[in-house]
Amino acid sequence: MKYTKLGRTGVTVSRICLGCMSYGDPGWRPWVLDEEAARPFFRRAVEAGINFFDTADMYSMGRSEEITGRALKELMRRDEVVITSKVHFSMGDGPNMGGLSRKHVVQGCEASLKRLGIETIDLYQIHRFDPEVPIEETLAALDLLVRQGKVRYIGASSGAAWIFARALYASDRNGWARFVSMQNHYNLVYREEEREMLPLCQAEGIAVIPWSPLARGLLAGTRVTPADKASTKRAESDDYTRLLYDHPNDGDVVDAVRQVAQARGLPPAQVALAWLLSRPAVTAPIVGATKLDHLESAIAAVDVELSPDEVAALEAPYHPHPVRGWRWP
Repeated sequence: MKYTKLGRTGVTVSRICLGCMSYGDPGWRPWVLDEEAARPFFRRAVEAGINFFDTADMYSMGRSEEITGRALKELMRRDEVVITSKVHFSMGDGPNMGGLSRKHVVQGCEASLKRLGIETIDLYQIHRFDPEVPIEETLAALDLLVRQGKVRYIGASSGAAWIFARALYASDRNGWARFVSMQNHYNLVYREEEREMLPLCQAEGIAVIPWSPLARGLLAGTRVTPADKASTKRAESDDYTRLLYDHPNDGDVVDAVRQVAQARGLPPAQVALAWLLSRPAVTAPIVGATKLDHLESAIAAVDVELSPDEVAALEAPYHPHPVRGWRWP
């Protein structure tokens, strides 16, 4: 495994982050693995040197945090593991069970700490920006959690670059804890983040930890098209893929990945991840895995180096997309 710093912070993270949305309650999503089935993935990740794990309160409505916390307590020293979680989406009935108000951010963090079984969350992220709450209220709440020792660093996920820049400015102006990471939608099929968000993150020293690095299986070859419902367990019920990847040229990008992978004698997923890891702004893609060979492929991608000609071939078929993965307001 290779390691890097999380943006301009002093904390060191593996170049692969294990996404834990896949581990929790199959009743929440049919493709989710229960605790017993999830345990080998945590064990293999730790054996491979992965020390970076991402979850959220709304994954399996808290069950993912519980499983993640127990597995990491058993397999790793707390001093070495970097645990992230997220807050925003509704965790139950009632008007104060979601969003980014001071009330929900604080109570969401306290609930996540209990489920994870830890005293401090290493990286606490807003799962989306909230147009109904002033960003200053949210940032003040996050700063409070940092000062209380419940959170070490704060991050954000998916949104417009101007909103993110405004949040950074508000933190600087008020002397509050500053976002150190952006968890955004970025892969070979969806590269709109290259316009504004990635240059902003590079200029401000923000770690980029992309979600859906394999375009929900399209770049791994596990789906033929976004509408394919027969290839994997997740594809049977995952309607979100068709909302994210609906551009007529997406198939050309997938074909380019297959051609480079075939020429190199590598799985397409390794090539797609190697491209993402080669981007100067990217710290660690968040990789979800429900089969051990998927995790092995992600681990191996860290050591794959693409030539300039291969990178050019992978990027050439891309066409501009509408914004996908977030909405404002």
